[in-house]
Amino acid sequence: MTQQNNCDVLIVGSGAAGLTLALHLAKNADVVILSKGPLNEGSTFYAQGGIAAVFDENDSISAHIEDTLIAGAGLCDEEAVKFTTENAKSCLEWLINQGVKFDKEQIDNGEKRYHLTREGGHSHRRILHSADATGQAIQTTLSEQVKKHSRIRVFERFNAIDLICQQNTSNEQTKKCIGAYIWNRNTEKVESIYAQKVILATGGASKVYQYTSNPDVASGDGIAMAWRAGCRVANMEFNQFHPTCLFHPSAGTFLLTEALRGEGAKLRRPDGSRFMPDFDERAELAPRDIVARAIDYEMKRLGADCMYLDISHKPSDFIKQHFPTIYEKTMSLGIDITQQPIPIVPAAHYTCGGIMVDTQGKTDINQLYAIGEMSYTGLHGANRLASNSLLECIVFARAAALEISATLDPDNRYLTLPHWDESRVTNSDEEVVIQHNWHELRLFMWDYVGIVRTTKRLERALHRVELLQREIDDYYQNFKVSNNLLELRNLVQVAELIIKCAMERKESRGLHYTLDYPDLLPKAEPTILKPEH
Repeated sequence: MTQQNNCDVLIVGSGAAGLTLALHLAKNADVVILSKGPLNEGSTFYAQGGIAAVFDENDSISAHIEDTLIAGAGLCDEEAVKFTTENAKSCLEWLINQGVKFDKEQIDNGEKRYHLTREGGHSHRRILHSADATGQAIQTTLSEQVKKHSRIRVFERFNAIDLICQQNTSNEQTKKCIGAYIWNRNTEKVESIYAQKVILATGGASKVYQYTSNPDVASGDGIAMAWRAGCRVANMEFNQFHPTCLFHPSAGTFLLTEALRGEGAKLRRPDGSRFMPDFDERAELAPRDIVARAIDYEMKRLGADCMYLDISHKPSDFIKQHFPTIYEKTMSLGIDITQQPIPIVPAAHYTCGGIMVDTQGKTDINQLYAIGEMSYTGLHGANRLASNSLLECIVFARAAALEISATLDPDNRYLTLPHWDESRVTNSDEEVVIQHNWHELRLFMWDYVGIVRTTKRLERALHRVELLQREIDDYYQNFKVSNNLLELRNLVQVAELIIKCAMERKESRGLHYTLDYPDLLPKAEPTILKPEH
């Protein structure tokens, strides 16, 4: 017998997008937040750089729009860009009212104003930040606010397995989402949860790659679930590789914020010479795709394990004040960034495509929404402008909340959901198979679908993904679910979507660079995939 939980609104994911939405809805609805790990474990917590908005009188929304469009390489949806940038300042003011403390600086008359930093691709200083741990400040502040609300329940250590949808018998084209099957990792039991509205806010899918700056939970769950339910995806070929992750055997996946380069850090070869001026007139402040490809090129050309990021020419006190997290982390590894350069490599960082939504977060399925990194709003185009990601989470969460609040049924009656059938499955004694498939997937995605691609590499990757899918589907049908199995199933699905989108694009644009089609096509079009079922 499957235990059924009930609520008005189910939010799958507990990052900036999910928590913001919950706080906006809690006045009007009973909300459940599903968190795959502890509440604060997600990409938001680890975001260092900041969040973009126009606060400087010398800056303008039109300049923010232009910078976003340029970074997006002609593929942004201009209405989505306009909508996001116009709502940016009010959304940041909402965060400030929630208690997020962004850094301030003293000006000539003794007053204080927000300290704005600049990152690659931005024409002005417009990045609000909390030292170099902005995401942590946002995540912990919103988490504390969520815990105070009596109408918000947080289910920690729960995986969403699949969405539960109801077909409209009079119209086969319409389907509505009424809940989800969830796996309680605390009891190792499958449960269900009914909701009048379901919102996916599960983040990106960078764990599909061998090297990533993302935490372990970034396994593309929401994208895979929505695709299986019948939603379209777009632009999955555009995976942003952050140019600068710390290269050290004990560092794990430690990101070195773009704000380092914004404050003057230089990229150097092992011999100490700079190389970015050879690739772009903006040098270290070029958009991330250009910087990542330059680092990748130099590493391959020289046969080097890494390149170096050097901010040691700046005053020691300045470095410690602006980058305390990075300073402490690198010092713990024996690297003094005030005196020496930092070894770096690129790593998968951000999923620019995702489930197609409108400006209110609505998907192709009634009552199902998607917000944050897992959604495709059209904001990022072929390459995300730095510090627009946290912004997208807050702006679209608020927009979705307005729509959801206006359409909730106050007389909502809970439906009885179909039971989960596990009568024919057994416990697996072959966990090693999952581990093997996991490593194989992430390795060939890195080798064949990475920073530089070819048609032959993509064909090889697709062949391997199809073999893995058959093996995993068979495994899924016969054995009880586990965290690793659920994540692997979702990652393989997302890998297929990335590869198929990449094969559709017969040009090099933004983050998608292929040696077989190095030129731009005259017209920029999004890559859209539609489920066959």
